[in-house]
Amino acid sequence: MKKRFIFLAVAAIGLASCNSGFKEAPGGMLYDIHVDKGGPKIQQGDFISVDLVVKTDGDSLLFSTYQQGHPQLAVLPKLQTHGDIMSAFEYLAEGDSATIKTNIDSVYKKRKPPIKGKYVIYEVKVEKVISKGKLSDSAFNNRVQDYLKVQAVAMSKQEPKKIQKYIADHKLKMSQTPSGLYYVITDQGKGEKPAEGDTAMMNYTVRFTDNKLLETNVKDVAVKENKVIPMAHYKPLPIVIDSKGAIQGVVEGLELLNKGGKATLVVPSKLAYGEQGMGNIGPYTPLVFEIELVNIIHPNPNAPKPAALTPVQAQVKKPGSK
Repeated sequence: MKKRFIFLAVAAIGLASCNSGFKEAPGGMLYDIHVDKGGPKIQQGDFISVDLVVKTDGDSLLFSTYQQGHPQLAVLPKLQTHGDIMSAFEYLAEGDSATIKTNIDSVYKKRKPPIKGKYVIYEVKVEKVISKGKLSDSAFNNRVQDYLKVQAVAMSKQEPKKIQKYIADHKLKMSQTPSGLYYVITDQGKGEKPAEGDTAMMNYTVRFTDNKLLETNVKDVAVKENKVIPMAHYKPLPIVIDSKGAIQGVVEGLELLNKGGKATLVVPSKLAYGEQGMGNIGPYTPLVFEIELVNIIHPNPNAPKPAALTPVQAQVKKPGSK
């Protein structure tokens, strides 16, 4: 499928239904520091790696780095306003943890989603701080990159374990393609298989290996898991069978099926979003797809050929670019 998903982007967490023990900061933000390591406080321009759990007043989970499989990484920006989650980090240091409560109106200034309650609540644990201090930009960036390389190696080592655990936990008898795609065909389907250049019309549900739903175009699944996205199009997704702009593991899976066929795919990161990840999908993150090949559309041989791209256009359309 196309190398992008529709995500509801949110940042928030929490617990705590009352303000007992909370201090009030400028802008109305409330904070309660649970662990204070006594280290130097985070400054604007510092790099931070943070684990977050984001909830509403009603304890509805909005976001979790623990489910995502990797912490949030950022350079603390110059604060424009007080009262939002970024301003809370100036009260924290490496190793600290806290509960932060921000007013929903300050989080969603333009378009407020249908969230009940007054606060968005964040449970925060600061895993790492790299201070900018008086370091040159080059020296600072080198320190950040060195840290990220170490973390990437650790995540890459965890990926095979996640895949094998998922397969074992679900008692799946999966086959594996030479590229590394794990698959089990639950319904082979009938008739033809898609060939290069065809457009496969696909229903899909994609999850992380902890079973958390990432996205689906099957409305029954979205309704069942309370993940319906307003304005989303719950209809088969067109996927061109080629190597451009699509998740390689999904294309491979579709090529295994006849029309009407269904399969479960466990897609290693090298056949999906790789070492970079994308959005809520972290680096070295395997994904689990339930796919159904609804229809196959052959290319029209009489269709006009697209005009040749200029060098600039070719760079923008470069396969695999984001």
